[in-house]
Amino acid sequence: MSAELWRSAVRVLDTNWTGGHTVPSRTLNPHQWSWDTAFTAIGLAYVNPARAWRDLRTLFQTQWPDGRVPHIVFDPDVPEDAYFPGPAFWNMPAYAGRPAQGSTALVQPPVHALAAWEVYRHAAAHGADAVQQARTELGWLYPRLVAQQEYLGDRRDAGGGGLASIVHPWESGMGNSPAWDDALSAAPADLTLLPAGRRDPNLSDEEYARYLGLVRDYRDGGWSDTDLIGRHLFVVECPGFNAILATAELALAQIAGVLGRSGEASRHRKRAQVITAAITDRLWDPDTGFFHARDVRTGRLSPARSVSGLLPLMLPDLAAPQVAALLEELSSPRFGLPAPSYERTGPAFDTRGYWRGPVWINVNWLLRRGLLVHGRRREAEELSRRLVRLVHHHGHYENFQPEDGSGLGSPAFSWTAALCLDLLADRSAPAYARGSRG
Repeated sequence: MSAELWRSAVRVLDTNWTGGHTVPSRTLNPHQWSWDTAFTAIGLAYVNPARAWRDLRTLFQTQWPDGRVPHIVFDPDVPEDAYFPGPAFWNMPAYAGRPAQGSTALVQPPVHALAAWEVYRHAAAHGADAVQQARTELGWLYPRLVAQQEYLGDRRDAGGGGLASIVHPWESGMGNSPAWDDALSAAPADLTLLPAGRRDPNLSDEEYARYLGLVRDYRDGGWSDTDLIGRHLFVVECPGFNAILATAELALAQIAGVLGRSGEASRHRKRAQVITAAITDRLWDPDTGFFHARDVRTGRLSPARSVSGLLPLMLPDLAAPQVAALLEELSSPRFGLPAPSYERTGPAFDTRGYWRGPVWINVNWLLRRGLLVHGRRREAEELSRRLVRLVHHHGHYENFQPEDGSGLGSPAFSWTAALCLDLLADRSAPAYARGSRG
């Protein structure tokens, strides 16, 4: 099984390589996506590290002067009507040597520092030249990764509590999660924004119009993050996004150590601790024993139990009571392994509803990392086996039906293939993991 799955995963990554970057899929996503690039690089580290670095460079060459990394980089060779909302809808001005309409202005979870560290960590297997290239690439990426973190930790701290806010559900990477339903209800649904033959089957017309309206309003405000609470209708602190933000600081500490910047490594570790404390302070609900998204405009926590609320398990400094509660959730009828994108017993659970129920390989890969961080190797190994078996039986799909495992979305999805390579090849725990137990 392993050899066959390995070969099929490599074929997917080769198929989705454009010559300049990797696309998530050839059927649904013809441009370069931000957090997809990071997950894909983790798998490419085993079979083509040069392409992994090329993908990360291509993405970060579009970084804004303020540090944000756009969630989509548009391929100028792809027709405007191949994807909506495309370059014309975003209507981005030229910046920092980039052409007009070259990207979006939203962000996605900052998995990139973790990806860069993982590609570097595996470089030795490819020889001395690969190690030298990896050090060079880390040196180029490091200040850009730091700028990304500073943008998110400063300009996006709309609530003033030390967490980054997202200004659109797409920024979470989990677009239609029930975690956003309450906050999204404040945004009007302007149906005139819908394109003819609308493109997103995962959203109702009303929901899709709200999503497009948020883009329009952010665009009309010059993509500014000033006074977000006062002028923007969706400002949310997401537990998964911020858990990844803190994990990125831990990865940057490791990168800084390789680059001989020990003082900066200490600063990154401290920053991860501060974000971890803020997640617990602002997003933990002791009544539910779970992390929930916070609507910064109203101060209310979403009642939804989304897989996003499990991702703080990745943080080594998470307090023992929260760790225990999340581990209990993972073994409960609400979630189980592999974890669905939304609790199975919740009122909005939909087995085919994108982020409202289906299983996604990338978030389960992150949860596996969390299990390893807290010494739960047995559970991490079991999750790996189940994920590998799921993809072997059904294919490298975008996501999977949570009850029968059948594939949903694109049948040849890059991050599914890439993370399968990692699941097959690497059983190690993060360097900062706690002692093994269980």
